[in-house]
Amino acid sequence: MRFIERLSDAINQWVEYSLFVFGFSMALIVATQVFFRYVLNESLFWSEELARFLLVWLTFLGATVAYRRKVHPGIDVLYARMTPSIKKVSTLLTHLVSMALFTVMIYYGYQFAYFVRLQISPALQLPKWIVLGIIPVSGLIFMIHLSALVLREFHRGRHDN
Repeated sequence: MRFIERLSDAINQWVEYSLFVFGFSMALIVATQVFFRYVLNESLFWSEELARFLLVWLTFLGATVAYRRKVHPGIDVLYARMTPSIKKVSTLLTHLVSMALFTVMIYYGYQFAYFVRLQISPALQLPKWIVLGIIPVSGLIFMIHLSALVLREFHRGRHDN
């Protein structure tokens, strides 16, 4: 149990650092593009594509951090009114559905990244699998965070009885 929690913590720390680097880089790239376009009357042909790719990575990695911190959007009006036993069933069902979604992300994300492995982005000349590879990677990160959350809840549930 400790290993999964430490792994989840370490991955989350790395992802949060990466989010800062990617977000700051994207802001600099977009600001530089605006400067070049409107002040120097030139255009950086690669900046829009790189900013878009960074946004994709920011979105998927940011979702894993939100999931781990339990700050993803939710509606708890019904959950707050449930009895403790129904809350346990609801939580278990939520974890099972989440696990199914993360499995789909890993499996089909890998298949899609593999499918486009030979395609090259027009401006940066990067293989597209690099950009789309974040889908199965984030699915794996989600699954690790889910495992840590489930183990934590299971461990807490055993001590509550």
